[in-house]
Amino acid sequence: MDGLSRRRMLLTGGALGAFGALGAAPPASARSLWTWAPSGSVAGTGAGIDPEWVWDEEADPVLAAVIDRGDVAKVNQALRQWTRNDQALPAGLPADVREFMEHARRLPSWADRAGLDRGARFSKTKGIYVGALYGLGSGLMSTAIPREARSVYYSKGGADMKDRVAKTAKLGYDIGDLDAYRPQGSMIVTTVKTRMVHAAVRHLLPQSPQWKATSGGQTIPISQADILVTWHSLATFVMRKLKDWGVRISTADADAYLHVWQVSASMLGVDDEYIPATWEAAEAQSRQVLDPILARTAEGEALTDVLLGIVAEIDGGLTRPLISAFSRYTLSDRVGDMIGLSKEPLLQPLIATAWPLLVAFREGLIPLPGIPAIVWTLEEAIRRFVLLFLAEAQPIRIEIPDANRPS
Repeated sequence: MDGLSRRRMLLTGGALGAFGALGAAPPASARSLWTWAPSGSVAGTGAGIDPEWVWDEEADPVLAAVIDRGDVAKVNQALRQWTRNDQALPAGLPADVREFMEHARRLPSWADRAGLDRGARFSKTKGIYVGALYGLGSGLMSTAIPREARSVYYSKGGADMKDRVAKTAKLGYDIGDLDAYRPQGSMIVTTVKTRMVHAAVRHLLPQSPQWKATSGGQTIPISQADILVTWHSLATFVMRKLKDWGVRISTADADAYLHVWQVSASMLGVDDEYIPATWEAAEAQSRQVLDPILARTAEGEALTDVLLGIVAEIDGGLTRPLISAFSRYTLSDRVGDMIGLSKEPLLQPLIATAWPLLVAFREGLIPLPGIPAIVWTLEEAIRRFVLLFLAEAQPIRIEIPDANRPS
């Protein structure tokens, strides 16, 4: 923005223009006023600017320059050699990209090594539940988040959803890996590359007539508010469902799991004043930014259909009716209707009754109960989904796009 950061634009009066643009947008794009207090953040303070009007002033100009000068292929070629947290940045990166990445790869000053390690152990210990919720809960919920669904659908990744889902799954796998933020891990690499992809999409999508026609008045995608929505569809949603299911979680483990996601939000470029400091603060923020905006879109339904086909392809035993029934149980019928999940009147009550028994058995709360065979089939299918689809051995590359989805 000609040397003037978007944040400074807001602080010097641009916010008035932004709110005017919001007022001119179609009613479907209307949002609640931002009232979440920065006192509930890891920073404990802040300017209180609505994250709807904050993007990434560090990454955005760098990636826009990379795209405009035709350096995308060169940067992607170099990035393929960077796979571990402890690696030096590869040769061949342009100077501005290298400078950005050297800064972006640093953990926030408040990151706690012990908390990160404990959070990773918790994700491994509860892997069957967390994997199910990431894949068949959060993954499908994302198609009911209008902006996310449209950003995915009209960006380059939307043309190859199997590859797009694999890249998203890599983030889920890496964040739960025991070595995630250790030198031998790869979560720093994954978050920095993802942050760069977000910046590239911010530059490219406004050039898409299809996205502009459906954006509801948004002129720049993937604001910090949008990232927070996705963050809550993962971290807050998962913790909420684990508690609903009666999974045993100590306060220390819950706090550690939150810390992993707090650090990850920071590494993705979210300002500290927007990152919830506690689960209570996270729930309050989620109720404002995520819960009210879930809605049906044509793009979301199309993506749901692709996602269901991918999951069924990964494991033939996890049939579409079973997926739909479990996801409706996990997400609610309301969200299931939004994204076009089939209604399964026989399977849904069966899962709703038997799944809590299975969890209680797995948690050692009750002896082996009489559980219908279909639920054991579901658990085995989910286990295979977690092990096969999120397998570390998959050659998944997170790369900067150079164009939008072909028309």
